[in-house]
Amino acid sequence: MPARIRRPRRVTRDRRRRTAVAIGLLVGFAADRRIGDPQRYHPVAGIGRVAGALEGPLHRDSRPAGVAFAGLCVGAAWSVGALAARVPTAPAVAVLTGVTTWSVLGGTSLARIGAAMADALDDDDIEAARALVPSLCGRDPQALDADGIVRAALESLAENTSDATVAPLFWGGVAGVPGLLAYRTVNTLDAMVGYRNDRYRRFGWAAARLDDVANLIPARLTGLLVVLLGGDRGQAMAAWRRDAHRHPSPNAGVVEATFAGALGVTLGGRTEYPHGVEDRPLLGAGPAPTTGDLRAAVTVSRWVQTGAALMAAAVAAGLSRRSAR
Repeated sequence: MPARIRRPRRVTRDRRRRTAVAIGLLVGFAADRRIGDPQRYHPVAGIGRVAGALEGPLHRDSRPAGVAFAGLCVGAAWSVGALAARVPTAPAVAVLTGVTTWSVLGGTSLARIGAAMADALDDDDIEAARALVPSLCGRDPQALDADGIVRAALESLAENTSDATVAPLFWGGVAGVPGLLAYRTVNTLDAMVGYRNDRYRRFGWAAARLDDVANLIPARLTGLLVVLLGGDRGQAMAAWRRDAHRHPSPNAGVVEATFAGALGVTLGGRTEYPHGVEDRPLLGAGPAPTTGDLRAAVTVSRWVQTGAALMAAAVAAGLSRRSAR
């Protein structure tokens, strides 16, 4: 009889750990779907506090200073994640990955805010809707009427479906806990310093570009999932091909255009931020969105998030099988 081929112990251990990562991603996603973001000790707030403390001594009006700042923050997050991921057993890896995934995702809170904003507008309570705007985006609530709030909410819901759920799940599937923490740090830095104002135009350049790179694949994965799960597939794909490249962001354009096409609405136009006014290109080929469209966008977002969780787990499990060869 031929001798039985034994796999090296290290290969077997690596396969079990990657399988544990896949399980942890699904458990963490389920926890986010069930209970939403952590109410206390949120890691994103912690990342922001640490980055804010580092910004003071490192800030210079130059790109090299911004590169050093972004590199230090993201490198530290990766190192912390890599150190934590050295827990000795596969069950511990699953628990650690699950807790980390739950803590960095924001999809359920995002959907809840979108639905609450639609409820407030349907009740003609525009002030309540304006109070929710800062939870979704950085636009000036007082500059928005009801139609503007709906558009802002839908655009932010689309973009953050990618940024707050699909992207962290993707990087978690590829790199486990270090990927989850490093991506969330990149995204947080972009929100903190990635602005084109006098203070951050040069210093925040590296954080903004790094965020663009980190979201390059996840944004297109989000667009693909919207096309597959979001409603009008033909219009979603048409809007992606026709309109996405017009958007100033290489990633937001993809997800906003596919959401607009899938829902049969038009997004874009005059957009007011605290740092100035931007005239965004029009995305989609329908009427302006209504609260009904906003509710439909919440449903699409939830389906896309679920699809992304399954794909991320499949990526991790696929890497597990590859490591066993």
